[in-house]
Amino acid sequence: MNYFITYTVYVLILSVLMGLSTWKLFKKMGYHPLLAFVPFYNYFIIQKETKHPKWWVIMAYLPIVGPIMLSVFHLFLMKHFGKRTFTQRLLTVLLPFIYMAVVNYSKDAEIETEDSLFLTGEEPQEKKKESFIGSITFAAVFATIVHVFVVQPFGIPTGSMERTLMVGDFLFVNKWTYGFRMPMRPLAIPFLQGTILDTGQKGNPKDDPKSYVETVKLPYERIFQFNKPQKNDIVVFNYPQDSVHTATDRKDPYVKRCVAVAGDLIEMRAGRLFVNGKPETILGDQQKQHKFIAVTGSQLDIPSLYRQYGFLPVQELQTENGFVYDFQGLTDKTAREIKQLPQVIELKEHIWAKDSAAVSYKVNADRSAYTKNIDTAQSIFPINKKWNQDWYGPLRIPKKGDVVTLTQSNLPEYQWIISEYEHNKLENRDGKIFINGQQTNQYTIKQDYYMMIGDNRDASLDARFFGFVPEENIVGSPMFTWLSIEGLFADNGSSYQPDGKSFRWDRMFKATNTGEAHKTSYWWVAVIILVLFFGWDYFAKLFKKKEKTD
Repeated sequence: MNYFITYTVYVLILSVLMGLSTWKLFKKMGYHPLLAFVPFYNYFIIQKETKHPKWWVIMAYLPIVGPIMLSVFHLFLMKHFGKRTFTQRLLTVLLPFIYMAVVNYSKDAEIETEDSLFLTGEEPQEKKKESFIGSITFAAVFATIVHVFVVQPFGIPTGSMERTLMVGDFLFVNKWTYGFRMPMRPLAIPFLQGTILDTGQKGNPKDDPKSYVETVKLPYERIFQFNKPQKNDIVVFNYPQDSVHTATDRKDPYVKRCVAVAGDLIEMRAGRLFVNGKPETILGDQQKQHKFIAVTGSQLDIPSLYRQYGFLPVQELQTENGFVYDFQGLTDKTAREIKQLPQVIELKEHIWAKDSAAVSYKVNADRSAYTKNIDTAQSIFPINKKWNQDWYGPLRIPKKGDVVTLTQSNLPEYQWIISEYEHNKLENRDGKIFINGQQTNQYTIKQDYYMMIGDNRDASLDARFFGFVPEENIVGSPMFTWLSIEGLFADNGSSYQPDGKSFRWDRMFKATNTGEAHKTSYWWVAVIILVLFFGWDYFAKLFKKKEKTD
């Protein structure tokens, strides 16, 4: 409800600005000046007077789409009063209410007549330009509506879900699966997630230019929520602990498997997942993987293995007696097959010792030895537990309505929930806990939380590191893979990189979230869309040609 109240306030502010900057222009068009202040109807009048489709007004106040359409309507109005030069149009787009106010309060603002256009000889050429620009604008607006309100494309740059979802897969994500989350930053550049450009290591990511206006914000609201994430669903969500973006819907998108929902108890025992004390259910399309260490007498043909098995991140180390290979993600089946190679002396699954800190090992630049690497930036969650990727929990997932007793020992488990996800002021002073200035030892959870873990269990930055995923961070679920390119993204964790790029035709236009081993193909949908598009274009041109001959 707070969302729509805030949204209404923004609409009223825009309507007041519109009225103050155009009321004289409305009067000159033959309307009562007060109509310039009426939301929707003021733009309806502009569309009517400028002879453009009046139903476009529906899009006037939509988040993200609305600013584009309002700029279009402002351009129509200014052109109606003869302001059609490049500079005048640029001012209309960049400083709409200021420039329109200048025109509104000037003495020479008059409606442009057809006779004046005929005398200048500009109208035919102007119509051609406007037709082209209008087509491009409408296509951009339509694509933005689909992107913001229906489905959104995402790419898979890392191997955390291999081989269920592969590096180089591009997915269409249904934003309505778990109810539609209303946009929280309504002023934004379409198609950009968080930043306009990435400066990389040259600067602080927080200083990268944002693709949205931070100050204009709306609270979290989800509509038509008939389903919530279930165990084993593949879910797209915004990374909870993103330190660059404070806007929830602008945080980096992640895709993982939902292994536990609110109220569940999760535990990892020797690399195997248990939920509520029972082993996890493995679906038909779930390619669960683990880390394996191979000792060989001679060098393996890694390019050949890559061609045979596809994704195969590996580190190679030469020793006095042969080679050691660190395979970061093998299925049990792949591990059995590699173990049968004649060069392999030993192949063991790597399991971290119980009650040991989460560490990893990196091969030195000269490949002479391994270096122990403790990643303090991504410590196991919560930070005061002696857990690691293979021995984790037991941990209960918070549920809306839970009343938790806060102590110094369990505060790391709940501090992000209280302060960041549910927006309270949390203080821990002199061994006492304060929430919004009040000392307390209890807190009531305000929303459901989920545990998201990658299928590639030992090569996945997931909830074991960043903790619970709030319901408000849920974006949707993947529908199907519309494009898949092998070798598109480099794997920084592997000493071997494949040469070239190739299409994985067998993965394209197949469902991604069914749980079935043999997924449904959606090639027919692509064919129908292409036939309709080119068929419509052909018949539209044929109809126009017939009109001209008649």
